[in-house]
Amino acid sequence: MGLLSGCATPGTRSVNASPVIAQAAAGEKVTLTYWTWLKDAQKVADIWNAAHPGVQVETVWIPGGNRGGYQKLYSALAAGGGPDLGQVEMRSLPEFMLVNGLVDLARYGAQDYSHLYDKTLWGQVSFTGGVYGIPQDSGPMATFYQPSVLDQVGGTAPGTWDEWAALAGELRRKDIYLDCFPLSDASVFAAFASQAGASWFRAEDDGWVINMTDDATMKAARFFDQAINDDLVQTSFRPYSPGWFAAAAKGTIASVVTASWGDALIKGVSGGEGKWRVAPMPTWAGSGFGSSYQGGSTAAVLANSKHPREALEFAVWMTSSREGIDAEISNSGIGWSPSPGFIGTPRQGPSDFFGGQRYNEEIFVPATQQQNTDWTWWPVTQQSFEILSDGFRKKASGTTLVDSIASAEQQIMAVFRNKGLSIRKETA
Repeated sequence: MGLLSGCATPGTRSVNASPVIAQAAAGEKVTLTYWTWLKDAQKVADIWNAAHPGVQVETVWIPGGNRGGYQKLYSALAAGGGPDLGQVEMRSLPEFMLVNGLVDLARYGAQDYSHLYDKTLWGQVSFTGGVYGIPQDSGPMATFYQPSVLDQVGGTAPGTWDEWAALAGELRRKDIYLDCFPLSDASVFAAFASQAGASWFRAEDDGWVINMTDDATMKAARFFDQAINDDLVQTSFRPYSPGWFAAAAKGTIASVVTASWGDALIKGVSGGEGKWRVAPMPTWAGSGFGSSYQGGSTAAVLANSKHPREALEFAVWMTSSREGIDAEISNSGIGWSPSPGFIGTPRQGPSDFFGGQRYNEEIFVPATQQQNTDWTWWPVTQQSFEILSDGFRKKASGTTLVDSIASAEQQIMAVFRNKGLSIRKETA
């Protein structure tokens, strides 16, 4: 916890320095509260409640993450209250740890459940021997594309990023873009860099180590610098914006490299049923991984919970049992299941919208096994992405992505130090 002890507001002292809280006594009824932005989460909890009369779960809807949900959680923690469990994105766990907001679930036996979860996701909730959230869902990445649009140039879904660039060039002659590059959302570029083999941050006993200018990141940055310079990507709107939906419906956007949860959004394309397919994410020549992750959240136990053991048990049931996963998919539309052995009954079999393709089993199951396991989230992730996005927006005025990343790295190091956190630049 020394890695994250520079700032302790809104929490006071770390709950993880206090004695372990005992399980409720036999016969004592426990009521847990769970704050989440998942719709109809109470329907999921009700299945648990029916089977566990001694531990009942009540859900409260909050806005998604940075749209206001996190502020509600922080305010509740500062007031000494808050829920037993809260939905926290994987990338935001270190920020909650920074304010002593989370229970280290390893103290309550969380490691006993690690075998139930995807190893890459378990690594993203684990820090220096502790476990600070239970993986709830994720977003392995692939390519969603329109075959009829690619057919206009005799193309197929590209297997490599070099093939992607060549195909994009062919499509531009038809006034079609292959994809977008959102300058205002640096998290997308982070996913591409991670796929190339980047690992921007590493936690060590004496602080954090940063390297955002490694070879993998620079390869990805130079590639997209060139793609933007050559007008191969649409930068005036981002995926799933109104402009994107209009272009996708007209066939002037041919594909999108995105997470598994993109399937639900693509179904909103007017007249799109039967016109889309899914292929593996393009890979980087000579290095990198088959896929990457975009998004993902956890069920985390908040610091003021009086029943962390019971909260852990509910979180594990909800995210690893067949009935819990199916209920989350059917009622709440969660992203990809964190359980490597069960993708969820609703995601098995062929999809009418995607032309009868069994894309979840054929594409996304392998994608989860082709991840960069060294990627680690850090305490100021959201602020880091904002800094990086501010730099990317200057691309139109001549600033390269390569230069923006180098500048952002220095600014992010300053943010760490301003919060009292130790950080150093990795040297070769």
